[in-house]
Amino acid sequence: MLERIYTIPINEAFDACAQDSANGCPFCRLQSMLEQNEIEIILGGAMMEPDVRIKTNAQGFCLRHYKAMLEKNNMLGVGLMLESHLDELRAQLEPGGIAVLAKGGPAPVAIERLQRLDGSCYICGRVNFSLGRMLSNAAMLWDTEKEFRDKTAAQPYFCLKHFRMWCEEAKKYMNKKRFPEFYDAVSKVVLAYFDSLRADVSQFCRQFDYRYEGEPLGNTKDAVERAIKFLRGV
Repeated sequence: MLERIYTIPINEAFDACAQDSANGCPFCRLQSMLEQNEIEIILGGAMMEPDVRIKTNAQGFCLRHYKAMLEKNNMLGVGLMLESHLDELRAQLEPGGIAVLAKGGPAPVAIERLQRLDGSCYICGRVNFSLGRMLSNAAMLWDTEKEFRDKTAAQPYFCLKHFRMWCEEAKKYMNKKRFPEFYDAVSKVVLAYFDSLRADVSQFCRQFDYRYEGEPLGNTKDAVERAIKFLRGV
């Protein structure tokens, strides 16, 4: 079932990217929006809510989102979250603490806790949930609305990360006979940009070969940066 809370920003992102190719992948745009919203929320009143603090103490944040929070110049907010997060971790790593009661002794339990920490981020979890709902709603929009299929065809590109994720969601919700049509339509956008980008990267590399001296530079100025963004997304 389509969820209006998600379809509005989806359509806005697709419109913006179709109108200006510099906006890039619409799902990257949506992910950036979600991340900024979550950072604003967590550095606002949410950081003092007990249920949020329990989650941030347990999950922590990935390096990218720690850096993003620091850029907001709210050092006290980050410090307060770190204070309770560090206290909880210290207790869990203490050899004489609760962990010693667990099967296998304290060391394996402490290592397991650090492994969980390494793969967890409070903001990533919330963004991934909302982005997943947006991807599934976008698949349903494509399946049910011709206007959205036209918007899809007008996109400058979809990064490979979000192309894969969108196809995965579409396969869950779309009729098996309909999915190949969806894949063909979206991959047509991806592959057209792929080929153009590959040519730009090759042209960029030729600039450093004397045999191609004087050859037109074309659209090579930011080819390397665009290639990385296309491969990895936001």
